[in-house]
Amino acid sequence: MHASEDDIHASTGESAEPKRHDESIEKLHGKHQKSEVVSDQISDGAVGAGSTGVNDTTPTTKAKDDVEVLQQVPSGPPHSVFSSREKHYITFLAAWASFFSPLSANIYFPALTTLARELHKSNTLINLTLTSYMIFQGIAPTVFGDLADMIGRRPVYILGFVIYIGANIGLALQNNYAALFVLRCLQSTGSSGTVALGNGVIADIATSGERGKYISYVSLGPMAAPALAPVLGGVLSQFLGWRAIFWFLTIMAVVYLFVLIVSFPETGRNVVGNGSVPPQGWNVSLLNYLKTRKLEHNEELSRTPTQEDLARQRRLRWPNPVKVLHIITEKDVGLLLLYNALVYTAFYAVTASIPYLFAQIYGFNDLQIGSPAFPLLLLSCSFPSSKPILSFIPFGIGCAISSLLTGPLMDHNYRRIARAINFPIDIKRGDSLQNFPIERARIQVIWPTLYIGIATVLGYGWAMEYSAPLAVPLVLFFIIGLCLTGAFNVMSAMCVDLYPMQPSTATAANNLMRCLMGAAGTAVIIEMIEGMGRGWCFTFVAAVMACTSPLLAVIVRWGPGWREERRVRVLREKEASGIRGGG
Repeated sequence: MHASEDDIHASTGESAEPKRHDESIEKLHGKHQKSEVVSDQISDGAVGAGSTGVNDTTPTTKAKDDVEVLQQVPSGPPHSVFSSREKHYITFLAAWASFFSPLSANIYFPALTTLARELHKSNTLINLTLTSYMIFQGIAPTVFGDLADMIGRRPVYILGFVIYIGANIGLALQNNYAALFVLRCLQSTGSSGTVALGNGVIADIATSGERGKYISYVSLGPMAAPALAPVLGGVLSQFLGWRAIFWFLTIMAVVYLFVLIVSFPETGRNVVGNGSVPPQGWNVSLLNYLKTRKLEHNEELSRTPTQEDLARQRRLRWPNPVKVLHIITEKDVGLLLLYNALVYTAFYAVTASIPYLFAQIYGFNDLQIGSPAFPLLLLSCSFPSSKPILSFIPFGIGCAISSLLTGPLMDHNYRRIARAINFPIDIKRGDSLQNFPIERARIQVIWPTLYIGIATVLGYGWAMEYSAPLAVPLVLFFIIGLCLTGAFNVMSAMCVDLYPMQPSTATAANNLMRCLMGAAGTAVIIEMIEGMGRGWCFTFVAAVMACTSPLLAVIVRWGPGWREERRVRVLREKEASGIRGGG
């Protein structure tokens, strides 16, 4: 039995595209020279295991270098046959889907008091439906991510939205607390897998050299939702009643599901390869069908795996959430996910403190904090009758700008480092990351925004301590949204780089750590403020981020070696199981 190349490279951070080098061997020896070794500034332990220096010219090393250069010869089919326009459309649909989970979490806020009154329950019990939602946001993707990496993206998207639509209909019709609690968990289960699926889709269609841009685009959905959702929830609850919130979500989800069924193509690489293999029945959309007809006579089809080949490589089984825990225990990935979760927790600790602190300092109630009068706020920070303020909107604007800027910065830094080490980039077919310092290429982008964000969180705490004018925290919210969002967007992209053939599972691992730690952080932040004081509380939050930031430097220094160890270990495990590696 032979292992698929996808299996061998699933956990190594390498491109698993089929490589056909026979036609290029003669050209290699005649035209290619050994690549220059990375300079001290770039290499510093980041090029990967096996790099020994410029003067390493022994026959064994030279043969190894020849093989490495050979692996970079542009040959074989492209990473994805989707055109640029198709990639942008797929990314738009993935971002739209990712919008639902944070939308459903935050649109609910303005109705909490009304629900407590109508269901005759305390605010504490109603708030438990928020905590349970966040817990299921972390747990559900561990199942959906593994399932999507196994059977494809489309069936899992459809399953999630069917669950989500059913839960919203139930929430709109329910009249007791038990139903509210259970259905909120079910609502979270149906929607929360979309973020992991979105990153999986991007890994399917984009190579490492262009991935930053597309991951930033797909993050626009979940980044914009926390700012827009309280506005929508406030309007619907005030004018149509709290049930209208869930009917609105139902209608939005039905519209999206229709678009998904009609036009969202299957991108899962173990189902359609690079997009040129016709998908099986339950993975087919109208777009897939038309694309298959168009490519029937394309000569590239003869050079890619067939539907039967990919079906033989897949092993259908019950989704295994434990795979997420296995990813977390990898040294480089575990440190990355830990620090990403700390930054994420700090971000949501700030947002969770807003209702409490704004009520204390500025006298605002929950409706005023989520009021839909933000356009007027742009003209004046006060309002004659009620002083409404949309404190979450500056976050949303900062997050949106960050998502638009971070992706191009990641791609630019990737190209810069590739030029510095004479590493040829093949956007069409993808790059092998075995000897590329992807850790340095990604993490270098983080440093400026991270430390500005940490300083801003510190400033926010002391601005609240001294009851600064309203404009001060609004500006700080914008900077926090801009900087911290950029940091954890880069780290999320790096998770996909390290596990390119299991991107949804890797993102689910990221989501699990972020949501569970975020839930704990938001649960204790008010007690911390009361016990430590506003200024010292956020001084502590900023200090945790600053003192643990060297974890990123550890990843840059030793991460490539750990990544190579993982690649060798996976290969040996396959061989020990009697499965001969496919190159």
